Amino acid sequence: MQNNSLGDVMELSKKILDAVRKEGIKFVQMQFMDILGTVKNVTIPATKLEKAFDEGIFFDGSSVLGYATIEESDMRLKPDPKTFVVLPWLQENLKTARMVCDVYDHEDNRFDGDPRAALERQMERARKRGWIFSTAPEYEFFLFVPDERGDPTTKPSDYGGYFDLMRDRGDDIRKEIVTYLNAMNFDVESSHHEVAPGQHEIDLTYADAVTSADRVAMMKYVTKTIASKHGLYATFMPKPILGVNGSGMHVHQSLTTPSKNIFYDPKGAYKLSKFALYFIGGALRYARETCAVLASSVNSYKRLVPGYEAPVYISWANRNRSAFVRVPAGRGARTRIELRNPDPAGNPYLQFAVMLAAGLKGIDDKIEPPEPVEKDIFHMSAEEREALGVGVLPENLGEALGCMRESKLVREALGDHLFNHFLYIKRREWDEYKAQVSDWEIRHLLPVL
Repeated sequence: MQNNSLGDVMELSKKILDAVRKEGIKFVQMQFMDILGTVKNVTIPATKLEKAFDEGIFFDGSSVLGYATIEESDMRLKPDPKTFVVLPWLQENLKTARMVCDVYDHEDNRFDGDPRAALERQMERARKRGWIFSTAPEYEFFLFVPDERGDPTTKPSDYGGYFDLMRDRGDDIRKEIVTYLNAMNFDVESSHHEVAPGQHEIDLTYADAVTSADRVAMMKYVTKTIASKHGLYATFMPKPILGVNGSGMHVHQSLTTPSKNIFYDPKGAYKLSKFALYFIGGALRYARETCAVLASSVNSYKRLVPGYEAPVYISWANRNRSAFVRVPAGRGARTRIELRNPDPAGNPYLQFAVMLAAGLKGIDDKIEPPEPVEKDIFHMSAEEREALGVGVLPENLGEALGCMRESKLVREALGDHLFNHFLYIKRREWDEYKAQVSDWEIRHLLPVL
């Protein structure tokens, strides 16, 4: 959690300075994230680390997407010592560590536009009730072969399928990624080839949501770095290839106290507590309002179509893998819910923040979910879906942004700065995208119109 005392932070900072000297670390990467989820970085010599702990690192916030205007651009990065890790693939004269930074404005106030701060605020809401919100994301990505100039293509690195081994040319790459992640104490759960050619998945173990989001940022960085080392390009684009499965980021979630999982009740329906059912109710009730944050690219909605296991309809289930929310097998301490519409192109801090906000709202308002739907929803009529209380996710980013714009819940979860800047940037993306003339239009309309 993020409520360490100043004394604890100072003591940990001192230990890190000692470790940097003893281990011969030469550089420290100060990482943070822009509003869209792009990892940003300022690298300092290790000799400047003590000064960074004392004063922070000054940077131009107006140059970071969604941060600040030129008039209020002076900002400061303050490294969080709890996030210190040594990058295991850089050794000797380039031995490097990294820390995630919190962003402060010129008056030394926590910056409202820092995505990490938005998640921390939601985590504090849960903490005041004695709860820890934990997440375990399943990250899917593609490995593509670059062209002769090194630019990315959509040619898959292999033609393997789900859980393949003999046709899986990415197995050694995944093992190397996992080895480095575990060397940084990320405790990877598993990895495997996914359904589509060149598609892979790495699953991170549960951690509190801030730590989990910090790890997601590093996982993306490691994946792209190791793929490049092997002459391949890693992409987290949700749907780069027509006609095959897209890449999602299913997120397993739970609320716990130090002694128990509050989603579990051996006497409850499906052995779920009222808290779990209300949390699911909140996720369903606010699915359309949170969708623009969870699936934040115009390309995200090419993945959220029938036929590829990605959710289209707003329902929950225990076994149905096309549901928006699924409750996986396993009860007791393993009780969790899985949200299936997020994808890895987004900002994990904002994604986890709106997930938690929707769930807590469900608990506060005692939102009862409808009965789980275990049947194939894709083959139901609209009337059948309506009778079961099954809604529909937005069909495109423009529709999703319209739902978000009217959402009090998302505005409160993100804060005015992030809310308004996100809508502005993404509306601009949508306006530019919808004005494009696609190859499909040329092929199908030009010959007949």
